[in-house]
Amino acid sequence: MPLHNLYRRLAELVDWTFLYEQSRALYSHTGHPSLDPFVFFKLALVGRLENLVSDRRLVEHCALRLDILCFLGYELDEELP
Repeated sequence: MPLHNLYRRLAELVDWTFLYEQSRALYSHTGHPSLDPFVFFKLALVGRLENLVSDRRLVEHCALRLDILCFLGYELDEELP
């Protein structure tokens, strides 16, 4: 992946741990496990940056882009939410 890739730069420059701190009170510890706040926020950010308003289209787009998969913390063979 090129050094100037947008998603690579975002992953390197932003400390994403604030997402856990900010969302801790919003997630329940019971019931079905929810989507990781990192992944949820990063998917929303990718959707905005790539001008994708459909969730289905967003997931399809992300599955085809290695740079976005790395940004989300997913491996090539992992299924996106």
